[in-house]
Amino acid sequence: MKKDIHPIYQTCAVTCACGNTFETKSSTASMKIDICSACHPFFTGEQKIVDAAGRVEKFKAKYKIK
Repeated sequence: MKKDIHPIYQTCAVTCACGNTFETKSSTASMKIDICSACHPFFTGEQKIVDAAGRVEKFKAKYKIK
């Protein structure tokens, strides 16, 4: 391997939007993510409801659809 061309591999603090934090290895010092294994529906077994009705109503109002 050539010297001084590779990024520094270091411990990275990862923070999720749900408040969960953990450490991993990466070339960056910290990361902020939207979803992790503590809040993902596949791992928790709970489904989160997305506000799809608001988007549909906005689309219908925009194009004047009943």
